[in-house]
Amino acid sequence: MLKVRDLLNIVFVKIKISHIFVFLDMITACRSLICLITYELFCDPVLAEDGHIYERDAIERWIKENGTSPLTRQSLSLDHLRANHTIKQAVADFEESLRKKNYQYTLGVDVKKKDGGQIFESHGKYIYQAEWLKNNENQPKIISLKINGARAKKEASFHAALTRHPHIVQTFGFVYDKELDDDNSTTILLQEFAPHGTLYNMLEERKMRPCESVFIKIFLQIIDAMIFLALKNIVHGDLACRNILVFKFDQNDPKNNIVKVTDFGLSRNSQIYSSVPTAGRSIMDIVPIRYVAPEILLDRKNPTTYTEKSDIYSMGILMWEAYSHGSIPWSNIEKDEDVIERVLNGNLLARPSNCSQPYWDIIIKTWCKSPNDRPTFQQLKDLLLEKYYHAGIYLLHALINIIVGGRVGNNINGSIR
Repeated sequence: MLKVRDLLNIVFVKIKISHIFVFLDMITACRSLICLITYELFCDPVLAEDGHIYERDAIERWIKENGTSPLTRQSLSLDHLRANHTIKQAVADFEESLRKKNYQYTLGVDVKKKDGGQIFESHGKYIYQAEWLKNNENQPKIISLKINGARAKKEASFHAALTRHPHIVQTFGFVYDKELDDDNSTTILLQEFAPHGTLYNMLEERKMRPCESVFIKIFLQIIDAMIFLALKNIVHGDLACRNILVFKFDQNDPKNNIVKVTDFGLSRNSQIYSSVPTAGRSIMDIVPIRYVAPEILLDRKNPTTYTEKSDIYSMGILMWEAYSHGSIPWSNIEKDEDVIERVLNGNLLARPSNCSQPYWDIIIKTWCKSPNDRPTFQQLKDLLLEKYYHAGIYLLHALINIIVGGRVGNNINGSIR
């Protein structure tokens, strides 16, 4: 008779190494306050039959569509979801701690940088892995974002409220660094950690390429975030794959992807930051030449050229960049001055081979020379959804025709025999 230990050995031998890492990630996530489907803080957590905790709305939708666990693939029932009051209280305690701190933290007291934890550095922008110093067992993983040359116009609570959107990177508050004393030329934000880094890095590093429907799903998530920001009269100013963070990625299943927009408002027409003189170059003074609209290239020092329509132009570049697996726009042209000349003359980037013509026609609309001729983000969403669902219906009809045709063929063959 086999002992329990022997049975476990047999099971684990059959599991692939990659699945072991997924299993370990699941254990870590289940101990946190983040839903494994939405990658957001729980609002109404429930325990399912697979032993994992999910956001109620998310797991109910998942079960209705799939009927199985998103993690273990075992059969799940809506009738067996049970409210998890312990996790709900833990989330409430965490959010209450944010409010009590007024969304402001002190480096070395409330949070700290991890040793060797610098993730990114560019033009006065620094990102560090960080961790909570108090009650950090269940709290979300975090990073600190330090921005030189940018002074926050709004209170920390405004930033925390603004980022409570499923596709905007959440800001938990500001961080005060005693070593900077009263330096008003630097802002440090405390934000949620993205396990898969930027969309740019994901696309550049992966040998396998996502199917087009995955790209469209990702674009729609970004556009939803931009609709929200546009309603708040906030211009991103630097929309590109490097400023899209990836929380879940599946190159084959569109439903299993989650991205969030970050680094918005760091431009000349910012509604939430003001540019402050610094010793080095500030990210707020840099114009991403290969990503911005022609009206900005014509008058780079005029803050009023940064609008929703200039963000729409950049969204089109982002879509091209994603289809091109992280390629730099106009990479065959060395000098930015030559890129500017091309753009102002109305030249367009070439269609990537994996971008179908219907979606390419939509992307081209975002590059109209006149801002008035470009769609809004809501209109862009409607255009993409129309093509997305039309393509789905077309494939469904084609599949039905194949099935029906096969049955007819079998009947004919049977009658001939």
